[in-house]
Amino acid sequence: MSTITVNDSTTAAITTCTPLPTRESAHSARTMNRRDMLRLSLAAALMGTVTNPNEAQATQTVTAKPVSLPELPPKPPKDIAAKLFPGFVQTEVRTSGAIIPVLHKGDGPPVLLLHGYPETHVTWHKIAPRLAERFSVYVPDLRGYGDSSRPTDGDRHVNYSFRAMALDQIETMRHFGHEQFFVGSHDRGARVAHRLSLDFPKNVTKVCLMDIAPTLTMYRQTNQEFATKYMWWFFLIQTAPLPEHLIGLDPQYYLEYNLGVLNKTSGALTPEAVSEYRRCFCCTSTIHATCEDFRASAGINLEMDEADERAGNKIVAPVLALWGAKGTVGPLWDILATWQEKARLKVTGHSLDCGHFLQEERPEETLVELQNFFGAA
Repeated sequence: MSTITVNDSTTAAITTCTPLPTRESAHSARTMNRRDMLRLSLAAALMGTVTNPNEAQATQTVTAKPVSLPELPPKPPKDIAAKLFPGFVQTEVRTSGAIIPVLHKGDGPPVLLLHGYPETHVTWHKIAPRLAERFSVYVPDLRGYGDSSRPTDGDRHVNYSFRAMALDQIETMRHFGHEQFFVGSHDRGARVAHRLSLDFPKNVTKVCLMDIAPTLTMYRQTNQEFATKYMWWFFLIQTAPLPEHLIGLDPQYYLEYNLGVLNKTSGALTPEAVSEYRRCFCCTSTIHATCEDFRASAGINLEMDEADERAGNKIVAPVLALWGAKGTVGPLWDILATWQEKARLKVTGHSLDCGHFLQEERPEETLVELQNFFGAA
């Protein structure tokens, strides 16, 4: 048994099998084969610089201890909600499957705003206060994100399916007395909004979907470029605890890498917002719950989408699709065409000059789009 020490604090135990004597044995003692090199490279990538890289191994067991993380997010700063969402009231809504914190304000027609990965409701802080001047605005955290509860996974990750998340939202809006409402949504939240529009067609009166193409379409048409640029789509769906463990080694780095590659507008993600994303993401329950979101998306959600496709079930509400011209999804898919296949009415929309985070990179333009869309007869 050999042991390699990494950064004086982490060890990796490597079991070495003695090779049978062959003419190549002397050469093998000096030179690793390709598989051995890959194994040691993986160990180095996960844990740091290996101090003894010249030993040949046939099998190995690598152990790396994640940084110490809390299970749940720490409490937010007392003034953060008042600073980012002035005048909003926070309510915790107990749905049939989760506890959903909701910020809300306004007296006009109800609007539900849904965030994406790896963010929280805070992504709407540049838009929600202005939108609340004309509408009753509701800004929740999706289950498993932010300060919401973390349900158990359920069979085949069903408790993190878009159907389960959509049910949270319909029950949340009913809690506030709204049977019909508009939906503004981004990223994972837009996928929840898609399912919400299909499962509750009488409740969603208009829906804005931001920087996504339909999930089933994207999985069916995935290519190398998309897999490279959206690597987390394929990393997070791996069986637990692989992605949880690797993210847990340095969750802040992973989070800020993800935000950095998606954002194309310098300074758009404010320090206050990023601090909240960091607070809520860098804990074991969020890391696991968000992996469950993606696992459900690549499995049971696709089956639901395929069933809708076979049944001819489509969105009946008017759809506005917006996307970032500098992002990944818009250049790789014809956004309007892909959503037109999923909708009864004509889909409208266009790109904005930004990356993935329209509501943070181009808040004024996004606000105008939502006001005009929801305000039109």
